[in-house]
Amino acid sequence: MPNKVSMLAGLVAVSALTLAACGGSSGDLLINGTPYAQASAFSTATPIKHLVVIYGENVSFDHYFGSYPDATNPAGEPAFTALAGTPGVDGLAGALLTSNPNFTNAKNGTGASNPFRLDRTQAFTADQNHAYTAEQQAYDGGAADLFPLYTGHATSGGSGAFGTTGQVMGYYDGNTVTAMWNYAQHDAMSDDAYTDTYGPSTPGALEAVSGQTGGVQIVATTKKPFTLAAYSYYIADGQGGETLINDVDPGYDSCSSATDQVMMSGQNIGDLLNARNISWGGFMGGFDLGTTNANGTTGCKRSTYSATVAQSVTDYIPHHNWFQYYKSTSNPTHARPSSTLAIGHTLELDDRTVDPANHQYGLNDFVAAVKAGDFPAVSYIKMPAYQDGHAGYSDPLDEQAGVVTLINFLEQQPDWSSTAVLITWDDSDGWYDHKFTPVTNPSFDAQADQLDGAGVCGSGTPLPGPSSSGKPVNGRCGPGTRIPFLVISPWAKTNYVSHVPISQASIVRFIEDNWLGGQRLGGGAFDATAGSLMDLFDFSGKGNAPPVYLDPAQGTVLSAPPSGSANPSFL
Repeated sequence: MPNKVSMLAGLVAVSALTLAACGGSSGDLLINGTPYAQASAFSTATPIKHLVVIYGENVSFDHYFGSYPDATNPAGEPAFTALAGTPGVDGLAGALLTSNPNFTNAKNGTGASNPFRLDRTQAFTADQNHAYTAEQQAYDGGAADLFPLYTGHATSGGSGAFGTTGQVMGYYDGNTVTAMWNYAQHDAMSDDAYTDTYGPSTPGALEAVSGQTGGVQIVATTKKPFTLAAYSYYIADGQGGETLINDVDPGYDSCSSATDQVMMSGQNIGDLLNARNISWGGFMGGFDLGTTNANGTTGCKRSTYSATVAQSVTDYIPHHNWFQYYKSTSNPTHARPSSTLAIGHTLELDDRTVDPANHQYGLNDFVAAVKAGDFPAVSYIKMPAYQDGHAGYSDPLDEQAGVVTLINFLEQQPDWSSTAVLITWDDSDGWYDHKFTPVTNPSFDAQADQLDGAGVCGSGTPLPGPSSSGKPVNGRCGPGTRIPFLVISPWAKTNYVSHVPISQASIVRFIEDNWLGGQRLGGGAFDATAGSLMDLFDFSGKGNAPPVYLDPAQGTVLSAPPSGSANPSFL
C-alpha cells in the first residue's frame, strides 16, 4: 500500500492529525488520538470485514423472481437453465397464474389481468403507483386483488395487458433478469424480505439506514399533511410531529427542489459507526458535481443516455440519498473528499469536520478506495439513475449492466474473501406481489391508512418515533411489500433460498451485530425487531467459494473475468 503520508496530500494540516511511530513502520495516522485503521483491522462477529449494499429501485419479488427458477428461453434471448437441486420459491404458480384475484375482481375494470411474462423486448415499462396509501389499497386487507385499480399504470403504445393498468401484473424471468437469477443460483436469496413500511423510495432509503421514517423536520414545503384528495409526503404522527410516507428531497442539498425539503431527527447507522471510528460511506452515481459527462452535462443536471429507454436520464436523484436527510451525515454542497485515504473515515478537530465529504461520495470514489486497498467497512451503493432499475426511466437491462460490472470488479480484489455484497431494493414500485405479510406495526391515520378500511392499517399499538417520548406514532404501517434480497459472498450459502422473514432494517441489524456488538438505534427504529440475515450465510466453513463472473450485457456466467472489469468507471 502507498505510504500513508503521501496519501494525505490535500488534507488540512491540523495538530490533531499526527503520525506516530509504530513497531518500526513508517507511521500510523492518528485521528484525535485514535489510530487510523483499515476495515480489516476492525473487530467483527463474523468473517465479513466489508459489507457492500447495492440499493436498487422499485422491484417486487414476483416482478423479478415470480417464476424462478423456470425460464421460458425463447430463441435469441440469453438462456437460463437451473442447476440441479435448485430450490423453488414462494412465487407464481397454479391458480395465481390462471384465475388470479386481480383478474377475477371486476373492480379492476379493463385492467383486470392474470400475471403475465414480460419479454426482454419489454424491459422499459411505465412506473407504477407506489405511494404509501395506494399500496395499502392494492393489498385490500390481505386479499391482494386490487393492484390494477390502485397501483397499475400502462405504457403508451403497448398492447393487451402491457397497454393497460394490468401491466402491473407483469413479471420478468431469467431471460431478462438473467444476472439476478444467476446470482441466486450460485449464492443466496430470500423470498421473505419486505419493505419496513408501505410507500416509495424515500421511506425505503431511510429504513435501510435508520429503520425509521418518524421525526420529520420540514425545511420548506408547498404541501399540507396528506389527504386522499391531496397526496402529500407527510402526515401528522398523532403526537405533535410528522412522519414521512412519500417522496421528498433532503434539506439543503444543492440539487434538491427549492420548494419541498425535509430533514430527519434521530440517528442512522452512520452515526453509530462514527462513534466507533469504523469506516463507512454512501456512494451515489452522479453525486460528484464536478464531473462532466460525455454529452457535456455537469453539476446537478449531469445525465446519461440509455438506448433501452431512448432518453437521457439525470444521474443523481436527491430523494434517493439515504444519508443526506441527517445533519450529522450530510454533505449538502457535494464537497469532494480531500484524498483517497480520507474516503470512509471521519477526520475531526474540535468538532469541526476536516474532510469536507463527510462520508458522502460519488461512485467512482468507491472504485478509487477499493483500488487503493482501503475501502470502507460499510458501503452503501446507488447506481446512476439510468442503472438503478426504476421503471419509467431505467430498466432491468441497464440495471444489470451496472450491478454486474461492480460485482465483477469486487470479486477480483484481495479483500473479496472477507466481503459480502447485498443486493436489494427500496420499494416494490407497486408491481404485483402475491404474498401479503401481516402487519406488525400498525397505523391509524384517518386519511393515509386504508389497508383494512378507512383509517386502519393493522391492529395493536404502533411503535414510537424518535421524538415522541416513547408514545406511538402513525404513518409507519408495515411490513409493506415483498422485495428481492440477495447475498453474494464467499460466505453466502450456495444455491439457497431463505424463508426467514427479514426487512430493509435487517441491513442495519447486520451492521450492528457484526461491528457494534448488537447496539441498536433506539427511538422505535425497526432494527430492534427486524429479522436476522444470518440464515443467508454459512460461517462454518472456510469461505472459499469461487467467485462467479457474469457478462454485464447478457447476465450469463463467464469462465473468467471479462476484459476491462478490473478497472471500471462509473458516473
